[in-house]
Amino acid sequence: MAVLRFLGLPAAVRKFISILTALLILTFSPLAVFTTHEEASKYMLPGDETFSGAVGSGWTVGFAKAVLTPDDVGEKTYYIAGYNSNNPAEGVLDDIYARAVYLDDNTGRGGVVLCAIDCVGLSRHDINEIRAAVIESGKIPGIKSVNVCSTHTHSAIDTQGLWGKSYFSDGKDADFQNRLKAKAAETIIAAYEARRDGELYYGTVDISDKLADTRTPVDYNPLLTRFRFSPADGGADVYVVNMSCHPELLGRGTKKVSADFPAYMGKEIEAQTGGEFMFINGAIGGQISSDRIDDVLKDPDLDCEAYMKEYGKEIGEIVLHIANERQIAPLINIKSATLSVECDNTIFKLGKLIKILDNDIQKQPFSTTMHILTEISYMELGEKQIGMFLIPGELYSELYSGNFLSAEESANGFAADYKVLSQMTDCEHSFVIGLCNDALGYIIPDNDFLNNEWLGFFDICKDQFGRTHYEETNSVGPNEARAILEAMDELIASSK
Repeated sequence: MAVLRFLGLPAAVRKFISILTALLILTFSPLAVFTTHEEASKYMLPGDETFSGAVGSGWTVGFAKAVLTPDDVGEKTYYIAGYNSNNPAEGVLDDIYARAVYLDDNTGRGGVVLCAIDCVGLSRHDINEIRAAVIESGKIPGIKSVNVCSTHTHSAIDTQGLWGKSYFSDGKDADFQNRLKAKAAETIIAAYEARRDGELYYGTVDISDKLADTRTPVDYNPLLTRFRFSPADGGADVYVVNMSCHPELLGRGTKKVSADFPAYMGKEIEAQTGGEFMFINGAIGGQISSDRIDDVLKDPDLDCEAYMKEYGKEIGEIVLHIANERQIAPLINIKSATLSVECDNTIFKLGKLIKILDNDIQKQPFSTTMHILTEISYMELGEKQIGMFLIPGELYSELYSGNFLSAEESANGFAADYKVLSQMTDCEHSFVIGLCNDALGYIIPDNDFLNNEWLGFFDICKDQFGRTHYEETNSVGPNEARAILEAMDELIASSK
């Protein structure tokens, strides 16, 4: 074995497997498997070419929601996504929803949609089908951006295909997928049709004591951000909450469809105010969850359902007692861009080959490398008040903050040298919207990205410190983080 390692064979073996898989896909996949930059970007509205500082006459905001839960859960087989494969849902704990907010600053430059779906993740291909239905309906004139994110609940119906009956079997249900996309599009249109004039506010609160990070470095966004729209007609307020936390509190034994703790956060908001709510997740990679996630995963005596509901209620109470609320000037700027990310993960490639995954991949001429076509966006609200980074996966928080492991602490023995997201904005407050407009798994800094020496993405390895590197098996590859950050920096620079 020492001789083989000296010869560098493990890396060569991994490379051979990757090239062989790519050749199989290139040789045997029909042309319909591949897409072009133009095709993948057809329904990605680019937003504002340059950002404006001219404030509009006031906010116009609309909200709508629709239940996505099928009526036949427990009769027809639907696989629960997020923990174990072959885990058919046996019932419904609470409904899963599509929720949408339409925002217009009345500058005449068009409105923006943010839609959140209670699911583990949606590919950009699926999201573009939602966008196509919205745009081609012609019912939202002048719209400049449609963005769809996933709450990442680990107790909803599989929307990516990764949690089916067995390894490399598709866990998606075609009828459910089609209904979800149709309902999401209808919800976006309904949000526009429900628009009202009013005032928009934001506030923040430190919830450090409610969060935990189970992978070093321990680094997460401690701030929960709340937006509140107050309609001028005296109607119910709309609350939009950004918080970086995995909705996984029902644990590995969950058998019921659920939106997890965000549902009970929302129920508390609704009960106390009569208002509506929407949850948008943040930078949750590696593994940012509730303060008791170790008990959820390891304590067989913990009543996970009771804990999850209580946690959601507590977060709802926190949301309603934010005391530092500030008014947001009516101004919204947003810009989006498609980018190509090299895919090293052989499992992702095989998943595409057998039509489980439907992320957009681009055929590279005269090459065995494969690239996923995805997208990023940057959005600002108010006069440099809020900056939002819309990221297509589970971003490691240090890629926002810069709090990386040192060279000595990292698995690969070198220091990370990225320009991080927090260095790219001059807004007074900023945060990440994760799993937005695509789902590409974990986005991991390259200095701590470690694969199994021989099996690469097929097996979980441990580093020299005894730390488990599970997340790498669900990542596009070590170059993904740099590609996204560099593209975001270029995007923001081009908006000026």
